[in-house]
Amino acid sequence: MVDNAFVALTHSSTLRRLLYEALAALGLDPTDTYRRAYAGVPLAAPLLEAREEHDNAPRFWQALEGISGDADIGLHLGEVMQPRPMDVVSYLLLAARDLRQGLQAFVRFQHILSGGFVARLQERGDEAHLVIDLNYREVGSLRQQMECLAVLLSKMLASAAGGELPLLGVEFRHRAPRNLAEHRRLLSVEPRFSRPHDVLILPRALLSRPSRSASPRLFEVLSEEAEKQLSGLVENQLLARVRYWLEVNLGGTTCSLESCARALGSNRGALQRSLSEQGSSFRALHDEVRRLRALRLLDQGLGVREVARACGFAELSPFYRAFRRWQGGTPRGLVARHGSTGV
Repeated sequence: MVDNAFVALTHSSTLRRLLYEALAALGLDPTDTYRRAYAGVPLAAPLLEAREEHDNAPRFWQALEGISGDADIGLHLGEVMQPRPMDVVSYLLLAARDLRQGLQAFVRFQHILSGGFVARLQERGDEAHLVIDLNYREVGSLRQQMECLAVLLSKMLASAAGGELPLLGVEFRHRAPRNLAEHRRLLSVEPRFSRPHDVLILPRALLSRPSRSASPRLFEVLSEEAEKQLSGLVENQLLARVRYWLEVNLGGTTCSLESCARALGSNRGALQRSLSEQGSSFRALHDEVRRLRALRLLDQGLGVREVARACGFAELSPFYRAFRRWQGGTPRGLVARHGSTGV
């Protein structure tokens, strides 16, 4: 067996509670839908304080279109969802002085909602780009989930902004579906697909619009509570998220300190210092992720060349050198030993 040093990222049960209500509103039995999607895998009840394993989510979203028979089920779930404050992050959004402060709080505390979030707010000229990427191991961007989330977030931001929220654009990482009529109806714009990130594009001027529900004292209290909750989520803290980012990107793109820092909303120096303070480094984590992936894939019977490529090595020789450093032998030697011992 291959050891596994990774801690599973988690997400809150807030979205699942909204999904239960939305499925029922669309005439789908929520319990039966989840039972069929998870095919016997047990799920805890979506309690207010519950945390769920992040990488379980794709099971639901990948099965949903087939279960519902609705090619646009994500959009339609977002349409019937009734957004309301159910966690500290959504309360912060309402208590903020304006949309900018609310979105900055959303980005700051995003991992309370999900350890897989890679959200950030970018202000460019007259536009504000809210990146809402959600990453999963060995699974690309989930169309139904992201389209549901885009509709739901646009409604939540409109409520926080105190009125209409005219989106300037929406971008998705997944490929364009055949029919875009429902996208245009529910988002009021035609999204662009196969983009680098999942993004809601807003007028920048909206960020400074005063909130009708602003409460500076409440925002301060909620921020303190959010900091406590965030610090308590050991599984979603920096080392776990860097490992996770490496797992998602290894073998598909260049895994550099710079690109990881950018994805996590930091910069090279800050990330390097933070990792050092926790007794680690990007190089050490990168090496760890490569080693564990190599052992797992070899254990599954993949060829050495495939394993090297999946671990981000362009050539075999550096892979062999790294493997000898990790295990004191060659990949083929390991496979031979496992074969002879039945491991």
